[in-house]
Amino acid sequence: MTTETVAAGAQPVGEHALTAGQYITHHLGHMRSQAQPGIIDFNVVNYDTILFSVITALIAFFLLRAAASRVTSGVPSRFQGAVESLVELVEDQSKAIVHGDRSFIAPLALTVLVWVILMNSIDFLPVDLFATIFRALGIHTAEGHEPFFRSVPTADLNGTFGMGIVVFACMIYYGIKIKGAGGFVKELFTAPFGAHPALWIFNFGLNLIEYAAKTVSLSMRLFGNMFAGELLFLLIALLGATWIGVTTQSVALAGLQVLLGTGWALFHLLIVPLQAFIFMMLTLVYIGQAHEGH
Repeated sequence: MTTETVAAGAQPVGEHALTAGQYITHHLGHMRSQAQPGIIDFNVVNYDTILFSVITALIAFFLLRAAASRVTSGVPSRFQGAVESLVELVEDQSKAIVHGDRSFIAPLALTVLVWVILMNSIDFLPVDLFATIFRALGIHTAEGHEPFFRSVPTADLNGTFGMGIVVFACMIYYGIKIKGAGGFVKELFTAPFGAHPALWIFNFGLNLIEYAAKTVSLSMRLFGNMFAGELLFLLIALLGATWIGVTTQSVALAGLQVLLGTGWALFHLLIVPLQAFIFMMLTLVYIGQAHEGH
């Protein structure tokens, strides 16, 4: 991305460029169904998060489907070999963690891994790409700004928390499936402190906290890392926004932007798959714990 693009990104049409704070605030805003008055409002829909979640899910589906349809007994292609390596990785991890029927769990873990990698990888797109596209198409709000738009679903807590809730549902489902409804409820009230009636309320409270902590920590961990990465890309992009011509300061800051941007992008090549792997592993661990009693 050029420094000129960064400097002009998301600025009001026909007005002066945004300040650094306004620039970051604009890029961290979502394309929403309505303004969000508080921290939690289930009437608000983030269209950008849903759009890119669906797009990456479809890409993951077609990639895995293409790999499955091209399986051969001979020498595999590079694409087939890469997918087979992922399948073997997930299968080995699921076999070591989940002791029981893995016919659904292993494919779920593979899907989670590929899907989260794809969603995280959107962070490699230039930070002003969509602002530039909107500006070229003449799309702007009534105030003259390019619309709010964030393309990384995992940098939105709504997206990661949605996935965390699905993992929570799987924990409850396998807890009931493996132990039976009676056994699951009994464990809620009798573990880990004991079956004495005086301890039931403490057991139940602790188990509720455990389930909530697993869901929240799973969601917050992925969100926090991707949000921080997105914010750093924006801060690095701002270095080029001070361009005022061929001056020592402008050239130095533009060069620093290229240097830091390249370095952070290369480091991000490790963060993107690592965060996806951690999310997959925690999914397996939590579902595996549902197969076992206290």
